[in-house]
Amino acid sequence: MAFEILEPGLSTTVQDQGRIGYYRFGIPQGGSMDQYSATLGNRLVGNTPAEAVLECTYIGPKIVTTEAAVVAVTGAPVDVFVNGAAVPQYERFTLAAGDELRFGVIKGGTKYFIAVHGGIDVPEVLGSRSTYPIGAIGGMNGRALAAGDRVPVGAEKDNGLPLLLSIAEGDRPVFSRDVRVRVMLGLYDHNLSKSGLKSFLNSEWTLTPVADRMGLRYAGPGVEWKEREQPFGAGQDPSNIVDAGYAVGSIQIPGGTQPIILHRDAVSGGGYAMVATVISADMDLVARCAPGAKTHFDAVTMEQALQARSESAARDARIWS
Repeated sequence: MAFEILEPGLSTTVQDQGRIGYYRFGIPQGGSMDQYSATLGNRLVGNTPAEAVLECTYIGPKIVTTEAAVVAVTGAPVDVFVNGAAVPQYERFTLAAGDELRFGVIKGGTKYFIAVHGGIDVPEVLGSRSTYPIGAIGGMNGRALAAGDRVPVGAEKDNGLPLLLSIAEGDRPVFSRDVRVRVMLGLYDHNLSKSGLKSFLNSEWTLTPVADRMGLRYAGPGVEWKEREQPFGAGQDPSNIVDAGYAVGSIQIPGGTQPIILHRDAVSGGGYAMVATVISADMDLVARCAPGAKTHFDAVTMEQALQARSESAARDARIWS
């Protein structure tokens, strides 16, 4: 079975849970930007959480199926049409051979996901089917989908779970224009002045259109760095450091002007100070924000971050039971 791509959309890529274990070699973990939304789709169609899906950005593809398929669309709110008739998100539905799946205008967020029973069955590269376009690996020949592509779908499988027809309203992600993102300070927050740290934590930041799978840039009042003599090997800007590794979710503020959250396709190291890191439980929340979203950064402790991760894991375990 396959999806035949009539129109590719703005940027539609194959993604899964990511390419884990190679970050130390400079290869990002990648994977679906909004992991929770992607796995909800897999749950609806009867897959495991690990199956690959199609991640659509703003404008979705137009697809025709070669055989009957069980499909679900999750993530950012968007109108979904089968042969011109509307079908709901967060519910499983069946496409017959030759049916056409297309999408309307996105109504919030930036990314939504197409899950199909059997998963998108492109070859694994370094343990993942995820597309990393900059490295030209994974997915469909290391790139976004193009018109004329024939995207293979995997064989039927049984995940051993009860059939789920729809996701309850309370379990669906929220796409807000005003969010609070929890962060852990460090490793270089000590390079900010007191007023600089206060500005970072107490100001409202607005997500700019300069946002993609690598990073999301925010506009706001800026921050002040401490005056210091730059160490040997660092750049001259006070936000520069001697090169260091970046945690996924690290926040840089080059020049003290616009914070950048490094996301799933970000580089693994460089010469900008990381003043904080988004906790793992809030990385999906960041991915759901569209340009213009108002953001506040809330500092939490390690214990609070671990508690948030535990709560997310408990939610996932309930849905996958």
